[in-house]
Parts: sequence; structure tokens; C-alpha cells
Amino acid sequence: MATNPGRPDSRKTPTRLSLFRSLWHRTRSEAEDDAEAGRSIVMPVQKVSAPLRQVLRRLIMALVVLGVTTLLVYVDREGYHDNADGTVGFLDSAYYATVTLSTTGYGDITPVSDGARLMNIFVVTPLRVLFLIILVGTTLEVLTERTRHQVRIHRWRSRMRDHTVVVGYGTKGRHAIETLVGQGKPKDKIVVVDPQKKVVDAASSDGLVGVLGDATRSETLQRAELPRASQVVICTERDDTAALVTLTARQLNKQATIVVAVREDENVPLLRQSGANTVVTSSSSAGRLLGMSMMSPNVGTVLEDLLTYGNGLDVVERPVTKPEAGRSPRDCEDLVVAVVRGHRLLHFTDPEAATLHLADRVITIKQAVAPGETG
Repeated sequence: MATNPGRPDSRKTPTRLSLFRSLWHRTRSEAEDDAEAGRSIVMPVQKVSAPLRQVLRRLIMALVVLGVTTLLVYVDREGYHDNADGTVGFLDSAYYATVTLSTTGYGDITPVSDGARLMNIFVVTPLRVLFLIILVGTTLEVLTERTRHQVRIHRWRSRMRDHTVVVGYGTKGRHAIETLVGQGKPKDKIVVVDPQKKVVDAASSDGLVGVLGDATRSETLQRAELPRASQVVICTERDDTAALVTLTARQLNKQATIVVAVREDENVPLLRQSGANTVVTSSSSAGRLLGMSMMSPNVGTVLEDLLTYGNGLDVVERPVTKPEAGRSPRDCEDLVVAVVRGHRLLHFTDPEAATLHLADRVITIKQAVAPGETG
């Protein structure tokens, strides 16, 4: 679905934005906005190596720098003078490299030739800085973690558009996301909004971006970049909360498709008036499924199969292909159960749906495609 036409975008949309460019291009207001958003936005958990492995890696890097410096001094040993015996051997080179890189500098071994002094200026000094950075890498990492997090938030907010915002990460929200991912929606295009910290952390652990806050407040939905989203799924615990979230979401985004789950049938008209495109009544739907399963367990099994994406049979909506245009829905390879023509939904037995148009979309039942296979 296209982005909202006519809505000005306050940020540029680079496809690739390096860490340096993120730091360089951010204005002060953007930095403050990212800092505020960083308190409630939880990015997906990144893989990190074990602490001991990180320490060993830094130790090896420090030893490599020390070895390179020792080798450079030893190769140019004629340009150095040792106050003890006047000559510089390999051990003296290693000693000089150690005290120089650690900025101790006792002065017992000194560069005396122009070449040795130039090498100290242009080679040994950068190596000394690199050596110190490696030694204090853990401290620097802690000091820069907040900045890195803010830059990561800024980059995410700059690139996020045409995504799906899921309000509520309970049972309904999790299954909705599983279905979206099963239909090919990337996880980095799904944002979870929930008021509970442990739930947002769980979404982050599952590889999703989570926004902590009350979804009835516009600033929370703005942090989820809802104004630039193409789809909104609302599955809160209470119907009155769902109505408020729907109103707020529709106010922020006039074009997005909003699907809402409610418990009671009597609240469906209210949700539609609030701006929902589709309202699913969870309690009555479950009751109907129970009743049909009681009358015919096989019917209940088939319906459950259709509702579970990627297992057995799937219900999918797709465009009409050129070979299918002008033909009957019964001539399609898949079992067509309905035809979408403009904003109307036509049953396959409707006389108007007897001939398919190229601009139509069809709702079909087809064999489920296993992950990794093509449909």
C-alpha cells in the first residue's frame, strides 16, 4: 500500500545511512527527539559475543599492535640510541614499543635519526592511539552506548514506512504477527506497541521493534511511526481501549488499513464509526467455531486449518491474472470463493462475478506452501 499522499515528510529517506552520516546529518531537534524516543523504543536484540571472547579479541589486537610497533623499531634500530649500551636489539625494540605505546616513556631509548623521528610522528603515534583505544575499549563502549542507541533509533525512524503497527502483544497479537510473517511480511516491517515493559522486551527478543507506552496517546503511536504505516492491527484486552486506539490511529493516518479485534458484537458498529476497516469479534467467532465443531467435528477441523496459515489449506487474496480475465471463477486453478471488484465483495455465485475482470482480485483456497517453497 502506498504511503500517505499529501502528507509532508519531515525527514529524508536514504536507503543506506552510515553511522557517521547519521551523526553528521542529525539536527539538534532530531537528536533531542531521538533521545526522547529512545526511552520508549526497544530495538530487536542484537547478537553479542561472550564477555571473555570480547576480552581475548581485544588482547590479541593489542598484541598485534605491539608486535607491529616492535618490528618497525627493530627494522629502523640504527636510528635509535640506547643510553645503556648504545645499541638497540630486538628485546630493546620490544621494550621501547611497550613503554611508548603505554605512554610511559622513560627516555632511556630515544629516536635520534630523522627517519626514526618521522616514523614516530606518522606511524608510532597512530599505533599508540589505537593501542590505547583497544585497552580502554570497554570503557569507551559503555560511554558511547547511549549515542549508538540514539543513532540506531534515528536510522530506524528515518527508514520506517509502509510498515505494520500491532497494538498489543498478547495471544491475539502474537498469532497475528505469526500470520503476517508467514505471508512474507519481514519482521523489520512490524512494530509492536504495548504498555507493559516485559511484553515489549519479549517482542524485542523475538526480533521485533517494540514501543513502550499507552497506545491511546498520539505521541506513543507517533513513536511507532504510525503516520507512515500502511497497516494497523489493534488487539487490546478491552473494547473501550480498542475504540480509543482506533480513533487516535485514524486521526494520525487517514489511509492505513485498520483491523481491530473486539470481544462483544455490540461494539462492532462503534469501531467501524471510529475508523476501522475490519472488525473481528473474537468471542462470537470462537463461539461459532465451537458450535460448528459440535455439529460436525470435520467442519471445525477444516475451518481451523483455513485459519492457520501455512498448514494444509490457506485462504489468500490475489489479483486476477491475464489468462484468467474474461473467464469464469470456476476455471481458475485455485478454488475461488469470492471476487473483490472495486470496493465490493462478490460471492462466487453472484451473477456479477460470473466473468472475471483484469482489475479484480479473487479470494481463493489453495494448498499451503511450506516455508522456503514458492507458491
